[in-house]
Amino acid sequence: MQLTQLIQTLKALNFILLVFFGFYFTISSAAKAETIVIGSSKSAIKIEKIAVFDEPWALTFINQDELLVSTKKGNLWLVQKDGEKSLIEGIPEIAYGGQGGLGDIIPHPKFSQNNLLYLSFVTSENNGRTRGAKVIKAKLENGELINHQLVWEQLPHTRGRGHFSYRLAFGPKGSSQEGMLFISSGDRQIMHPAQTFDNNLGKIIRLYDDGRIPADNPYADMGFPANTIWTLGHRNVLGLSFAPNHELWANEMGPLHGDELNLVYKGENYGWPLVSEGNHYNGRHIPSHSTNTEFTAPVAYWVPTIAPSSLVFMPIEKDNKWSGNALISGLKSKAIFRLDIQNDQVLKQEKFYLGKRIRAITVSPYSNLWAIEDGTKASLLKIILKEAK
Repeated sequence: MQLTQLIQTLKALNFILLVFFGFYFTISSAAKAETIVIGSSKSAIKIEKIAVFDEPWALTFINQDELLVSTKKGNLWLVQKDGEKSLIEGIPEIAYGGQGGLGDIIPHPKFSQNNLLYLSFVTSENNGRTRGAKVIKAKLENGELINHQLVWEQLPHTRGRGHFSYRLAFGPKGSSQEGMLFISSGDRQIMHPAQTFDNNLGKIIRLYDDGRIPADNPYADMGFPANTIWTLGHRNVLGLSFAPNHELWANEMGPLHGDELNLVYKGENYGWPLVSEGNHYNGRHIPSHSTNTEFTAPVAYWVPTIAPSSLVFMPIEKDNKWSGNALISGLKSKAIFRLDIQNDQVLKQEKFYLGKRIRAITVSPYSNLWAIEDGTKASLLKIILKEAK
């Protein structure tokens, strides 16, 4: 009896300490182990490890019971909710290395009718001397991608293996952007192309779902590729998502600190590399957005860095305490961040420290969060809100 009381006392003390410090702990049960993570605002989430992957990069649900997980080395997995997984065939040739490889994967808004998937990936036409991202659409049929069609290409191809960005988002049903495809294109670590119109680097791109260029894009009268540009002045946008009110948001990696959360407005210039809330890696100062009103300032920024790697919004649901909140995954921060955004301003932030680099996060049809860790032997995580205050 004394031993039982001692164990119960230690468990209670452990819970109190971890709530105070915002860390996590594991509860063992007869079924399986689960991790409870206490956020900085005392919310609690339950995390279950579902499956393991080698360098995963993106995840997306295609129906209520199945999701897709891409890995940088070029594998695309069809995953059941219980973790059973099978390889999808018909993946295009991938130029793997550095920050690049197979990237984002999203279903067409009418996937249930047409089985179309959109993939971003890095390619090279000269054995890796130069590289660039592409986006294709293909039909998923009997476990294979068929009928590949090029939708977009990052131009020009350049040396280096960083800052491809290549996140994808479709405009939501019922919005003015319904069915439009948005693509983030990184500055490829060259910086200055983000401010010029003779390339599509350092931009957010807007196209029809088949790659056609809309006539109402902000720079439509400037010729190609300027006529594909929706916004410019970006560094490395790794999160791109529509909020429930149909606004487009993006999270962006800063240089040395100064990560950004931006509300994406048609035709706006976000300033990189002329302004930033961080500095160059060598310590050289970059003027902040407040020094030049020509550029659109971020809604929020982080110093020190959190290394934001993806962005998703919870749907509006009456009984969901996180209804409409934004969720950002973090690499260097090894955390997930919950943001309560009201009237285009971040009112509250809550940090959930997971202890592992988090590559991406999404919302299931059941409004649970699913995330993937970064690197080798990276876990696919199912995340359930336990309580919120």
